[in-house]
Amino acid sequence: MVALSKSISIGIGVIFFCLIMAAIGRGMGDTYAIFLLPISNDLGLARSEVASIYAVYIAAMGAFSPVSGYLFDKFGSRPIYLGGLFCLGTGYWLSGQLTVLWHFYLCMGLMSGFGAALIWQIPGQSLISRWFDKNLGTALAFIYAGFGFGILLLAPIANILIESYGWRLTYQYFAWSFLCLIPFVAVLPWKAIEKGAPNNPRRTVSGKAEGGFSLFEALKMRAYWAMFLIYFLTAFAIFGVSVQSVAYLVELGFSEFEAAGAFGTAGVLSFAGMFLTGVAADRYGRCLVASISYLLTIVGVIGLAFLQFVPEKALVFLWIIPYGLSMGARGPIIATLQAKLFAGRGLGAIYGMTMMGQGLGAGLSAWFGGVLFDLTGGYNLLFCISIFSTLICISLFWITPEIRLGRLNKAKD
Repeated sequence: MVALSKSISIGIGVIFFCLIMAAIGRGMGDTYAIFLLPISNDLGLARSEVASIYAVYIAAMGAFSPVSGYLFDKFGSRPIYLGGLFCLGTGYWLSGQLTVLWHFYLCMGLMSGFGAALIWQIPGQSLISRWFDKNLGTALAFIYAGFGFGILLLAPIANILIESYGWRLTYQYFAWSFLCLIPFVAVLPWKAIEKGAPNNPRRTVSGKAEGGFSLFEALKMRAYWAMFLIYFLTAFAIFGVSVQSVAYLVELGFSEFEAAGAFGTAGVLSFAGMFLTGVAADRYGRCLVASISYLLTIVGVIGLAFLQFVPEKALVFLWIIPYGLSMGARGPIIATLQAKLFAGRGLGAIYGMTMMGQGLGAGLSAWFGGVLFDLTGGYNLLFCISIFSTLICISLFWITPEIRLGRLNKAKD
């Protein structure tokens, strides 16, 4: 009984820790929607140029995810989290002093993106999958909910700090906060954390997983590439809209505070939406739940577009509610399926390579949204592309047998 109670306590602690790391690693990055206009106005950059900074960040986070997975599989958790916090904090601290665009690409884009890749999903998904089996989808939902929790916590703080001290000092204050976490993370009981729960099929003795598929074996499977494409297209549908949302609302007559508040409220709802989606997928099936979530995304995009024709501020909730509830909600579903299909020595690297699809889709979408605005003066084409990408994702959930049935029909396709 004592051993079981200790196991439960450690499992809950792992979830809480991964939630906080997700809030820092991913939630902080997505507060960029609040920084976009202040940086643009201060440096005199075009919308596409400022959006391209975020595009490099999110693409780097995806591109470095396979590296994060490999390092996790090879060296374990402690060096991953310590290195990630250092890179994240250093990248944001340097960003607060920059004036040249390509310097932002290096510091905020590559360095902070690498730090976020190290501390967000890859190690968290791998660790939690060792502690939970039956309700794995629900447990993994906390990592994705950390994205929404980060926006909920950090977006209003960022807005207040920007108004009081400017965007430069705001980035530096956040940077020092992240760097101060390093000694606390260093002394955590990592040996106990990495083993996992007794009787969990993904539990390890040494702290390193064994058996299962390698990354190269997974790359030969149809199921893997279907999930990669879902991550890519989902990110492409979401991020171009979200990163431009604050600027879009300001141009419709919202104050910067109101626009940032709307974005933050969507983040609040994403916290609930990602958690509820993970729970619902465990009970009602991944395809049905994912389809409903994608339909909410479509309704939210239509609601945001509708505001330009009827600029009534109360109608912003036509975007906030459905869009917020669906932001990131598909992640727990795919992560849970991958943990079950690809458990073993290559799971971290497989997670990471799949996340590269998300990073590439998000980065391309964020950059493309800025380019479309500069070319057309609006976002209507971006809204249409977002909806089309979402419809493709729905079809992939239903036509891919391994996703629909939850098992590999063939070891290799």
